[in-house]
Amino acid sequence: MINDEVLSIILGGGQGSRLYPLTADRSKPAVPIAGKYRLVDIPISNCINSDIKRIFVLTQFNSASLNQHIKNTYHFSFFSSAFVNVLAAEQTMQSDKWFQGTADAVRQSMHHFLSNDFEYALILSGDQLYNMDFREMIKKHKESKAEISIATYPVNAKDATGFGLLKTDSENRVTSFIEKPAKELLPDWTSDVGDDMKKEGRNYLASMGIYIFNRDLLIKLMENPDTIDFGKEIIPQSIHNHRTISYQYEGYWTDIGTIDSFFEANLGLTDEIPQFNLYDKNRVFTRARILPTSKISGTVLNKAVISDGCIIHADKIDRCVIGIRSRIGKKSIITNTYMMGSDIYETLEDINNNQIENLLGIGERCKINNCIIDKNCRVGDDVIINGHPNIEEIETENYFIKDGIVVLKKGATIPKGTVIQ
Repeated sequence: MINDEVLSIILGGGQGSRLYPLTADRSKPAVPIAGKYRLVDIPISNCINSDIKRIFVLTQFNSASLNQHIKNTYHFSFFSSAFVNVLAAEQTMQSDKWFQGTADAVRQSMHHFLSNDFEYALILSGDQLYNMDFREMIKKHKESKAEISIATYPVNAKDATGFGLLKTDSENRVTSFIEKPAKELLPDWTSDVGDDMKKEGRNYLASMGIYIFNRDLLIKLMENPDTIDFGKEIIPQSIHNHRTISYQYEGYWTDIGTIDSFFEANLGLTDEIPQFNLYDKNRVFTRARILPTSKISGTVLNKAVISDGCIIHADKIDRCVIGIRSRIGKKSIITNTYMMGSDIYETLEDINNNQIENLLGIGERCKINNCIIDKNCRVGDDVIINGHPNIEEIETENYFIKDGIVVLKKGATIPKGTVIQ
């Protein structure tokens, strides 16, 4: 069985500064996505769907909410070997430093991994959106007698400079690798990709940051404390000494590393047939909540994804993802917005007694466009928020503007009548 052979290691990433302020008090894998999930649910679900159920998640920044989510979500039979465990950076006799890079994170955690029997280590990123059956990649790894396999994805010239690029021979063996090449070097790094990819101008093979290592080789490679990163050091140094194979993936995949990519990935879920399809056999697992159905009154909905437990009286919601327990008041118009929702409901008694000036959620007569509303925000009545390409990029106590997107910080209060545009 695959589960007996493979151990999965999910890298939680660093501080996640490019996703700030969503990562101000949570790690990247814990950022809410698609209204009811967390980013970490994506690689974990891909593992479970691939019959890989021994999973470690490595993190070191703001890991409390990630710990809580995993503890409340992933429960397996007492009589199985399955687990999802979070490993935060820790001081040991061997190291008193935080994780210095992706490879260093694996090195510092090796004593936990080696307490398990496995033949292959599957190393994944915690901040990507995709559906992938790892069984096929593992099968190719075995058939090609690889020591290392790298999942690769065809990208265009615009995106290529942001990835590690590689070239392969006729047997898909990696012959050369470069990390984030300069634009002028790209003509030397085109690869043989599928016809559909060529038509889209996606002629460069980018590393997806998904690796398979044979157990013995991983142990050997981790002996050198000077190599701290897979993409910058381990892979370039290994391709000529160890049989390294490219596994080309052509399904939907996006690296959620910036506010802009995060925003577009979420709003893409509202498409008629989304590229990342939540409505097929590949299930995405998350915490099971006991919430009521959503209640919607007098609202025109178009391309809207509505999560559980919402109370909506808006005039119109267009191309929006609305998260759990969201409340939106009368005559409000919400467009191109990801609203993450709330962790609690406010009581009817507090609402009716006017104990709370700004209720959780969005008030009445608001107009909100191009916005990310983090958890537990309070937007008062008659608020106008209009993100656009020419809006000034600034940060205040309650919001942050980046790439034309207004991001309301977690727990922010936007007073009645505020205008941000």
